[in-house]
Amino acid sequence: MRWTRWLRVCAAGAVAVSALFSPSAGDAAESHTDRLTDLVNPFIGTQNEGNTFPGATVPFGMVQLSPDTGHSTGYDYTQRRIRGFSLVHLSGVGCAIGGDLPVLPTTGDVTETDYARYAAPFRHTDEEASPGYYRVRLGSGVQAELTATRRTGVQRYTFPATAKANVLLNAGQALHKNVSSTVEILDDRTVRTSITGSGFCRSSRPYTVYTVTRFNRPFTAQGTWHQGAITPGGTRTSGPGRNGAYVTFDATGDRTVEATTALSYVDAHGADVNLASAQGRSFDLLREDARRAWEDRLDDVRVQGGGDTLRTTFYSSLYRSFLAPNTGSDADGRYTGWDQRIHRAKGFTYYQNWSLWDTYRTQSQLLGLLAPREARDMALSVLKIDEDGGWLPKWGYGPVETNIMSGDPVTPYLTNAYQQGLLKGQEERAYRALRKNADGVPPPDSMYVGREANREYLARGFAPYIKGRPYAKPGDSDYHHGASVTLEYALSDAMLAQMARGLGHHADAARYAARSRNYRTVFDRSTRFFRARDAAGAFTGQADPARSEGFHEGTAWQYQWLVPQDLRGVIGLIGGKKAANDRLDAFFAYDRLLKDPAGTARNVWVNGPYAYYNADKYNPQNEPDLIAPYTYLSTGRPWQTTDVVHAALTLFTDGPTGMTGNDDLGTMSAWNVFSSIGLFPVQPGYGTWGLSTPVFDRVDLVLDRAHYPRGGLTVTAPGTSDRDRYVRTVRLDGADYRRTYVTTDTLRRLGTLAFTVGARPSEWGTAADAAPPSLG
Repeated sequence: MRWTRWLRVCAAGAVAVSALFSPSAGDAAESHTDRLTDLVNPFIGTQNEGNTFPGATVPFGMVQLSPDTGHSTGYDYTQRRIRGFSLVHLSGVGCAIGGDLPVLPTTGDVTETDYARYAAPFRHTDEEASPGYYRVRLGSGVQAELTATRRTGVQRYTFPATAKANVLLNAGQALHKNVSSTVEILDDRTVRTSITGSGFCRSSRPYTVYTVTRFNRPFTAQGTWHQGAITPGGTRTSGPGRNGAYVTFDATGDRTVEATTALSYVDAHGADVNLASAQGRSFDLLREDARRAWEDRLDDVRVQGGGDTLRTTFYSSLYRSFLAPNTGSDADGRYTGWDQRIHRAKGFTYYQNWSLWDTYRTQSQLLGLLAPREARDMALSVLKIDEDGGWLPKWGYGPVETNIMSGDPVTPYLTNAYQQGLLKGQEERAYRALRKNADGVPPPDSMYVGREANREYLARGFAPYIKGRPYAKPGDSDYHHGASVTLEYALSDAMLAQMARGLGHHADAARYAARSRNYRTVFDRSTRFFRARDAAGAFTGQADPARSEGFHEGTAWQYQWLVPQDLRGVIGLIGGKKAANDRLDAFFAYDRLLKDPAGTARNVWVNGPYAYYNADKYNPQNEPDLIAPYTYLSTGRPWQTTDVVHAALTLFTDGPTGMTGNDDLGTMSAWNVFSSIGLFPVQPGYGTWGLSTPVFDRVDLVLDRAHYPRGGLTVTAPGTSDRDRYVRTVRLDGADYRRTYVTTDTLRRLGTLAFTVGARPSEWGTAADAAPPSLG
C-alpha cells in the first residue's frame, strides 16, 4: 500500500483506517496476506465464452501477453495445448481479434510451421496466473513465464538441458485474419516483424502492428519459414501466408532465455522506442513493477465483510474493469490516427479499442469514478478520432472502425464524461462532435456508419427494420435492428439534451429532448410492447414479443426497459405501476426467484452465452438488460431490485466458469463491482446513480480530489447478508435520505453513504418522488 494513499484516506476522513490497514515502514514490509492482487483470479471467465485471458498485462496496457490454446478469441480453459504466447488480447470480446506474434519455446529440430501442429501440451496443475504474471510448464519440459510493461511483453523461458532450445516467432498466424507479414532477423539477439491483419466480426478493414523482440543473450542458430518451407540460416521472409522465424540457444549450461517484445501501431521506430523504455530491468523486477501497478489500482477500493469467494469475485471483476481501453500511443507520443496518418499526442495518452455499445452502460462510469485522469485521456482520444478521421467511433479496434454493434453508443459515453467532469475545457469541442454525429450521417466514402438510419429517424421518428438489406459498409447495419436502434438513438438524444442544456444550448436541448421521446414511435399499443416497423411504417415481425425481430442481441421483452431517460413514460404506456410490476415479476420469474435465487439465475435466466433470442426472461449476461433490475426503483418496489441484483450476483464465481457470457472489455465486471457496492449508473450518459443493498459491510473508495473534494467515499451496510438484504434506511453524511438515487453532484460532496438493512422489505424508497427522474 502506498503511504501517500494512506495520507489521502486519512485526510478525507472517509475511513476508520485502523480497522483496515496498518502503516508499514515501507513497501518492502507489505504483508503477502494484505495484497489485493492475491484476491484476483485471472482464470475467471476463461471457460463458457467469458473470453477473458489469463496472461500478463498492466492497467490499460498496450500489450496483453497471454497463451492461445486454439479458441477463436485466445484461451479456453478446456483446451490442453498452447499454440503460443501472443501480444494482444481483448478481454471478453465475442469475435476474434489480436493474437499477434504467438511465440513458443520448443526443443529439438524445428520441423513444423503451423502452430496448430507444433502446439505444446500442458496441464492446469503446472499453471498459475496473477495480475501482471503468468507461468506454465509445458509438456516439453520448458517453463514459460510472462510479465509485461505498458508497451512490452517480457518472457522468461527455462529449458531442460539441451543444445537445441528454440524460440518460435510466428508472424503469419494470429486470432484475426492474417493479411500479410514480414519477419527480419537483424542480428544474433534481435527479430523484427510487421503484421497486417483484419476481420473483427464482420469487419474487413486492415491494420498493421510492428514488433521488435530482443533476447538477453545471443542465439547460436536461426532460420525462417514461409508456409511449410523452412529455411535454416534464413534472415527474412514476407508476404501473405505463414511467415515466421526461429532462433536456437545452447541451454546445456545456461538454461534460461529472456526476451522483451515491444509493440507499436505506428512503425518500426515506434517499436524500438517502446523497447528502449523497458530495457535495463530484470524479469523479476518488471514482474514486481507490474504487480505493484495492479496493487496500486485495486487499492482504491477496500472492502470489509463477505467470504473469500465474494472478495475474489469482486476484486477479479475490479481487475478486469481496468484492462481496457488500451494505450495506443508510443512512448514518444506518436500514434496512428483513424486517417491512417501519424499524429502525436501532446499532454495526454492516446487510447484505443472502443467497445462502446458495451462499455457506455457500466465500465466507462466506473473508470470515471476510480480512474478519472485516465478516463479524461480516453475521452480526449475519442475526440481525436473525430478530428483525425472525420467522425466519432462506434466500435473501434486499433486505428480502424469496425462498425460492429448498432445504435449511437458514443453519445452516452461522451455525455457521461461530461457529467463526471472529465471534459473540463473541452466541453464545446465535444459538443460540436456529438451534435454533428446526432444530426447527420457519415459520408459514403468514409469508413464510418455512425447513425446509419438517421435520415429516416429524423424524418419519421424511427429507424426502419429492413430485413436482409445489403450492408453499405463492413460491420453491422442499423437497418437490421430498427426497433432497438430507435430506442438507442432516443436514449442518446436524451443524454445529449442534458449536455446541451448544461452548456446553454437551449434550442438544441429542446430539440433533442423532443427526439428522446421517439421511443414511443415503436410502441405497439395492441401488444403493449416495443416492436419493429418496416420502411412503410407498419409494425412487422411476429407479434409475440419473445419472438420479435429487429432487436440487436435481444427481444422485445429484454429491450422493454431500455428507456432509462423516461421510465415513467414507459410505465404509463404499459398501463401503470401495477401492470409494469406484474410484467417485471414475470420477466424476472420473481416468485421462483424468492424460493431459489441462484437456481433461478442459472436455470431460468441463463440459457447459454449467446442465447439472445426467443426468450421472455431477463438475460443478465448481455448488455440490453444491465439496467433492467433497477427498474423496480421506478415502480415503487426498491426491495425487488435488491432481490434481482443479489440473485444475478450469484452468477459471478471464482472459477473458470465464473462469468456467464462475454465480459466485453470489462462491462459485465463493472456491473458486478457497482452492484456489489450498492451504487449503479441507472441513466448511462447522465449523472444518476441508483441505490441498492451492498453485499459488503463496508466499502471504502479512494477518489481523486480534483473531482471529489472529500477524497473518498465510505459505503456501509452492517450485517448485510442473503437474509438481511433489504434497505431499511439510508443516510448521507448522517442525514436521513429517502430517495432511491443520488446524483453525481451529490457524490462529489459526499463522505459517507450508510445503509441499515433487515430481513423484510420496508417503506424506504416507495414514495412517489423517490424514483429516479425522467429527463424529458
